[in-house]
Amino acid sequence: MNTAYFLTGTDTEIGKTFVTCTLLHRAARDGLRAAGLKPVAAGTDADGHNDDVERIRAASSVALPPAVVNPYCFAPPVAPHLAAAEAGVEIDFGVIAEACAAARRAADLVIVEGVGGFRVPLGVDRDSADLAVALGLPVILVVGMKLGCISHALLSAEAIAARGLTLAGWVANRIDPAMARFEENLATLQALLPAPLLGVVPHAPAGGAAGGAEFVGLPAGG
Repeated sequence: MNTAYFLTGTDTEIGKTFVTCTLLHRAARDGLRAAGLKPVAAGTDADGHNDDVERIRAASSVALPPAVVNPYCFAPPVAPHLAAAEAGVEIDFGVIAEACAAARRAADLVIVEGVGGFRVPLGVDRDSADLAVALGLPVILVVGMKLGCISHALLSAEAIAARGLTLAGWVANRIDPAMARFEENLATLQALLPAPLLGVVPHAPAGGAAGGAEFVGLPAGG
């Protein structure tokens, strides 16, 4: 079966979807058929579309059925476990695993984007970390480069390791272009995170996610 990764972040609103799209464009540049999944999403427009899901579909070089790309989508822009409870829906990891398997049969590379940070609840007794374990995929960590990111990144890496998962690499995403001591913080993260740096995505790169692809690489073997 083809390569797949679970992509998570140090927090919400740190550019996970942007980096997912950037990596999908990188894969296409490398000649790979690439597809992104957003198994759980919350927040839709008047037409019932989620912006993150639509951006991932547009960045993918393999067209997949909507139910594969996004098995669970909730209208309210709230925490997914709350949205699911309000809708009377249980997020079934088996359904997501089947979607991931279908995507891997169709594409050379699949990136499965999680929700928020690594430990976002997805139900009464399960969270995003449990989903990553259920899928059994190596993890890519997006670090939103801002004040406090070092602690967030190291805690995320510890949580990933504690679940027995492999941290395949991390991406530094410059969400705060005015971050003080950026280079020093980046060097500290490189020294302390137990995985290779896949790239540094500049703030608002020319060409959007497609343009950002020149600043990143895929994990070894990806």
